[in-house]
Amino acid sequence: MTKYGSDKGRAHNYTTVYAALFKERYDQPLRIFELGLGTNNVSLPSNMGEFGVPGASLRGWRELFPHAVMFGADVDRGILFQEDRIKTFYCDQLDRTSVRELWSRPDLQDGVDIIIEDGLHTFEANVSFLEESLDHLRPGGIYICEDIMWDCVDEWCNRVETMYSKQYAAYEFAFVVLPDGGNWANNLLVVQRGIG
Repeated sequence: MTKYGSDKGRAHNYTTVYAALFKERYDQPLRIFELGLGTNNVSLPSNMGEFGVPGASLRGWRELFPHAVMFGADVDRGILFQEDRIKTFYCDQLDRTSVRELWSRPDLQDGVDIIIEDGLHTFEANVSFLEESLDHLRPGGIYICEDIMWDCVDEWCNRVETMYSKQYAAYEFAFVVLPDGGNWANNLLVVQRGIG
């Protein structure tokens, strides 16, 4: 990830978690989706700063998974692109209609094996995208919501325990908290869909 300019490596150390989660799947013909391409438009929330590299993590995933296809989406239409084994789309995760339109695209009709949500880092945005996307995760697939703020962890735990444990009975939910070194958003929500 660092090679391509993504903050998933050194800045967050998420690659440690991803190495453990995905190590048995590197050679599989997966379908991988990531929300949040890393806009460098500083007028948009959750931007990577003017020196950010849009699409960095999709390129990292493409190298790590040589037989997979990558899909991505962002609210910044100016950074959407297509490359070998990568296709990106527009999506505003705060607008549930926009999320449903994203998943209705022909390229995404077969669902995906991995979803990484690295978009707008607010509880409302995370919930909106998760609730409209979990059904598009293939059996055995993994959904990860990155950068969960410390002040949202209790709210997430409550939602998982009181709502999602019943609503999404075929899924397992877990939180991963990494040593933060001062980073107040170094938390992951990991969801795995059952095989059956």
